[in-house]
Amino acid sequence: MSKAITYRDLIAECEADSRCYVDVTREGEVATVTMNNPSRLNALTPALCYQLHQALRDTAADPDLRVVILTGSDPAFCAGGDLQLILRGGEAIRAGGDGAVTLWRWIRYQFGGIARLLSQSDTYFIAAINGPAAGVGLSFSFACDYQLASTRAELVLAFGKIGLVPEVGSNWHLTRRLGYHKAMALFVAGGRLSADDAHGLGLVNDVVAHEALLATARQWAQRVLALPENVTAMTKAQMRKVADMSWEQAITMEEFAEPICFSTDPHRAAVEALLARS
Repeated sequence: MSKAITYRDLIAECEADSRCYVDVTREGEVATVTMNNPSRLNALTPALCYQLHQALRDTAADPDLRVVILTGSDPAFCAGGDLQLILRGGEAIRAGGDGAVTLWRWIRYQFGGIARLLSQSDTYFIAAINGPAAGVGLSFSFACDYQLASTRAELVLAFGKIGLVPEVGSNWHLTRRLGYHKAMALFVAGGRLSADDAHGLGLVNDVVAHEALLATARQWAQRVLALPENVTAMTKAQMRKVADMSWEQAITMEEFAEPICFSTDPHRAAVEALLARS
């Protein structure tokens, strides 16, 4: 990263890169977004990260899509932040000027922008973790609504070993799933968790054979699609907030949401079907 580089310069670099690093396929109301730079283990180079953000933003904004599966090209899910970008950023910061601001904007608007989109949009995101997931890539998997790991998956918690703190929401996810003491112990150990170990700790929802990963992810997507669209969207919005609310705040939010559900055609049809069977 040169001394004078700006966030706008980084974006221009990304837009000038003509190679496609992210593939998007669609099947009905389900899209699969695949990070596709396997020779670099799908590391988040500026171009790949920028294209990933664009792809996820486009799929989340598409009213015809309700579920998005996020995965990587074998052998990895995502190796995390690009080490070359990290070194460039560090050099620019030490050189003075606006290097720190440029890096802050990249972390906030690209890394953080993707994590916020995964967690805050109404779209249901499935992380299909096909191999090692490290750093920011691990954070992206945590931000999804369902974590499905292949038997080849590994969760790499090596933040401290390269002089970084857990990033892009990882502290939040780890401490809420594990509590402070277990999360801190994993950080200090800085090792790799197998898919089964991650499942035992509650860091992934399920583990399946590698060859069955995407098929199983699509099966789960169908379970989501079997529910009324408003139900999954409204429940995601509520469940993402209640962990940081008091009981009174949570029940008040639910009380506002429930009458909206009562007004929908899917709810009325389901109730009438139940009554007809009784």
